[in-house]
Amino acid sequence: MKKILFSIGILLVLGFTYCTTNKTTQKPKENIFAKGADVGWLPQMEATGYKFYDTNGSQKDCLQLLKDRGMNTIRLRVWVNPSNDKASGHCSTTETVAMAIRAQNMGMRIMIDFHYSDSWADPSKQTKPLEWQNHTFSELLNDVYFHTRDVLKALKEVGITPEWVQIGNEIPGGMLWPEGSTDNFSQLAQLLNRGYEATKEIDSKIKVIVHLDEGNNSKKFRWFFDNAKANNVKYDVIGLSYYPYWIKSDYKATIADLANNLNDMAARYNKEVMIVEVGGDYTLEQNTHDMLVAVIKAVKAVPNNKGLGVIYWEPEGEKSWSGYQLSAWKADGKPSMALDAFKE
Repeated sequence: MKKILFSIGILLVLGFTYCTTNKTTQKPKENIFAKGADVGWLPQMEATGYKFYDTNGSQKDCLQLLKDRGMNTIRLRVWVNPSNDKASGHCSTTETVAMAIRAQNMGMRIMIDFHYSDSWADPSKQTKPLEWQNHTFSELLNDVYFHTRDVLKALKEVGITPEWVQIGNEIPGGMLWPEGSTDNFSQLAQLLNRGYEATKEIDSKIKVIVHLDEGNNSKKFRWFFDNAKANNVKYDVIGLSYYPYWIKSDYKATIADLANNLNDMAARYNKEVMIVEVGGDYTLEQNTHDMLVAVIKAVKAVPNNKGLGVIYWEPEGEKSWSGYQLSAWKADGKPSMALDAFKE
């Protein structure tokens, strides 16, 4: 009996030691650097028969190809009542949930990007969904709240809680124009806060992102987030886009400005920062690779681990299918070597 008890005791000690060691050696998920892709086009590409191949010519699931290149995060946009247009539609709640299930089953982390529109929202257009067009401001506040809550609730019902939720997409001029324009920042603040409140109601651990374009433009970011602070906007993370192609400059001319802005945002507002959109010309593979290496380095260098990650926008959106110049995919259906930057 003593021998049996002694043996049991040894097993318990070994088990406890293993569990304790395992806990201390594994990084908490939230401390793992996010490397990922926005892939809103992927289901439509597959539905039209597009095939994805590895560099050796073998056909493979696109998400697996991204994962093989070091990616651990998928960003999904949500539109309210989108059309069935191949490239500028889809991304409904139902389709987003289906895509999120697929990504989570691949072991990916999830970010949800609310555009609060029926199609693209960006600095040049923040068009209200058709159903919301004639709503009063009070009704718009409810629209934002219930749409956000309902999408996240639908995800939660299938066992998915995203790590990040983005309230609005590239909103230096606000969203849901004209009511949510930055010309009336107090109203924009209320709309953003309703999205924040709906998100936290689903799960208080979800980090809420507010997202602007031109991540190298310190003046733009300071103006916006100074106003956000003055109007008591609630959020956790400052999201940045960085596209040297669109600002018509090689990344070498602006990467220092991006790094300085990342550090400034984290220190000035005591917030975490994240590049939620980045991209380079698909024909310049080495340049895009080097740009990504530099961007990842800049985000990782933000003090106090406040740089959360880098996400490429639609790397799989090969130009013959999408018409998009800044994908990271080649005409033969294979990923560009630029994406190897995420392996490093």
